Amino acid sequence: MADPEPTTIRILSGKCFCGAVVYTVPDAFLYAMNCHCSNCRRTTGSAFKPFAGIERDKLIVTQGESRLMIFGDDSANDTHCRLCGSLLYSVVRNGGFVHVAMGTLLDAPAIRPSAHIFVGSKAPWFTITDGLPQYEEFPPGASAG
Repeated sequence: MADPEPTTIRILSGKCFCGAVVYTVPDAFLYAMNCHCSNCRRTTGSAFKPFAGIERDKLIVTQGESRLMIFGDDSANDTHCRLCGSLLYSVVRNGGFVHVAMGTLLDAPAIRPSAHIFVGSKAPWFTITDGLPQYEEFPPGASAG
């Protein structure tokens, strides 16, 4: 019996608002959620941050690496474009993963957010109207850092 042909994983592109920073990432995200914590609200200027998580080494900045602006350190940070301020991704889980800001993707990923997290600190003026599960902080089995 012949081995099935290997599945080809699409490579997605993303960029900041001004186009100075461009990245690629495989369409192999492990999870996606909408985070309502106050930090995500402030860094996006929105009610929540839709993000998709993947191993850090799978995201490659292909243009404008010198234009990155990093808030935090190597193991936990928010990475923005220095010119336009767009939040591109957050380094999380002791530096092992990135949470890609889904709004910066140029291509549609296969994954969709599966839950709302940190709804205990969500903006009081925003009402969640979809049927996704809601968690006060992290979902069961997940942890910070």
